[in-house]
Amino acid sequence: MNVFCTRRIAREGVILMEQAGHHITAWEEERLPDNDELIQDCLRQDALIVADRNRIDAAFLQACKHLKVIALHSVGYNNVDIEKAAQLHIPVGHTPDAGSKEVADTAFMLMIAVSKDAFYMHQKIRKGEWGHFEPTGHLGTNLRGKTLGIFGLGNIGLEMARLSQAAYGMNIIYHNRHRNLRAETMLNARMVSFDDLLAHSDVLSVHAALTPETKGLFDAKTLSRMKPSAIFINTARGGIHDETALTEALQKGRLGGVGLDVTRPEPMSPDHPMLSMPHVVVTPHIGNAVDTARTKMAVMVAENIIAAGKGLPLPYSVPGAKF
Repeated sequence: MNVFCTRRIAREGVILMEQAGHHITAWEEERLPDNDELIQDCLRQDALIVADRNRIDAAFLQACKHLKVIALHSVGYNNVDIEKAAQLHIPVGHTPDAGSKEVADTAFMLMIAVSKDAFYMHQKIRKGEWGHFEPTGHLGTNLRGKTLGIFGLGNIGLEMARLSQAAYGMNIIYHNRHRNLRAETMLNARMVSFDDLLAHSDVLSVHAALTPETKGLFDAKTLSRMKPSAIFINTARGGIHDETALTEALQKGRLGGVGLDVTRPEPMSPDHPMLSMPHVVVTPHIGNAVDTARTKMAVMVAENIIAAGKGLPLPYSVPGAKF
């Protein structure tokens, strides 16, 4: 098959596809192709690898209904109209659990950095504002023995909880659609209502998928129900939180800190007020940006492409979709 990729991916995945007889073409420009450009490129292709924030909507799918497979270089698939793809019998694959531990590492890093106000103080050094010692100034938050609330306790949330308990002896509460018996056994985690999660979390870390139910969930009303000293962490999807509400909560002292690896939109504007506020850390969606994780993702993408080329079911098909 001729395969178009919206970004270059790890060479290991490309080699696997080439060895299987497929020809790979990658988008070379730094900017994203717009929808018309992507359609024009894909009209000459048999398969598409989506390795950036490209929107694969109904119009694109209708124009490119000849595609034999769409392979996502991501765990999430909210950028694809899965229902339309299923109607057109275009299988869609993703890379589940690839980089789960690395994303948890990022959430853990954000929690520590926010608690120490590390990035804000680094900016002060760069501005030449490292002054005299202040015994009661620039104080952080002690995480030891505090309560970590996990919203969406799957593989990533479980690893975040494990790291936090091992390092700081944190108590773990969580809110899920279903109980996570593994977390309850391993970590003595306790499933609670959403209201209790908000009320009792000293740190609240989001690890849920972006769905119609979670979109914009952490808005001003929700944030007002959290402890004013609480730290909010999101390494899942930017669409789950309201950044205006987060900014206002910080400005008014209704929230203790914010750590984001995902924003809405992405990239975040360089003049966003949160970027110059204390107790805030924002990173550019680097959750699983580790060589081993990205290699694993590229290999999983290749395995989806190779299976489709043979007319076989995708080994990593998006869940719940009937193609």
